[in-house]
Amino acid sequence: MSFLTIGHRGVMGVEPENTLRSFRRAEHEGLDLIELDLHLSKDGALVVMHDAEVDRTTDGHGPIADHTLAALREMDAGKGERIPVFEEVVEAVRAPLQAEIKDVAAARALADVLRERDLVDRVDVISFHDDALAAVRTLLPGVRTGLVASRYGADVVDRARTVGAEYLSLNIRRLTLELVERAHAADLRVLAWTVNTHDQLRIARGMGLDGVVTDFPEIRRATRFTA
Repeated sequence: MSFLTIGHRGVMGVEPENTLRSFRRAEHEGLDLIELDLHLSKDGALVVMHDAEVDRTTDGHGPIADHTLAALREMDAGKGERIPVFEEVVEAVRAPLQAEIKDVAAARALADVLRERDLVDRVDVISFHDDALAAVRTLLPGVRTGLVASRYGADVVDRARTVGAEYLSLNIRRLTLELVERAHAADLRVLAWTVNTHDQLRIARGMGLDGVVTDFPEIRRATRFTA
């Protein structure tokens, strides 16, 4: 498999994160996959947002779980964009997606959508939560999954294997060549985040990673010079 570049919340370095505008820009720029984050609204909609609260990225206030989808739709998510739901992203772009479960309760809702819309081959499910990945694998045995971790040790490889994940998505600041080699020996691919500079990209390539998550489209273009 070729070296992958994954658009972080679309291309959040140049567009409002987790918006249709950002996802379309990521696809236009040629990113191999597009990553997004999922929470549940008060009325059970699969809301695309990173934080559990709306305050940082919108002009609204409070937890997502306290708002209905209709109320969330009234908020400005940047440059006039509205907070999307997962189903809208699937329709807005054709690129493969990484759907990160932020709220464990969203696992069943996401599995239902993937099954109903026949999206298992197009959407990977990733999460920091081992139990969310295990739940999705039980609900959709054929789905591809990835374990995400920020602060981790060598045990992250065993955790990924326990929940049946195909790959790891890890904070590059803590990543070592030894861990990459251990993961590869366990037939796990390794992605790193967030890779936003040419120096970080060279490090990723030097460690033999399988791909990077980035905020900026120019990292996609720079991969040709770091092979």
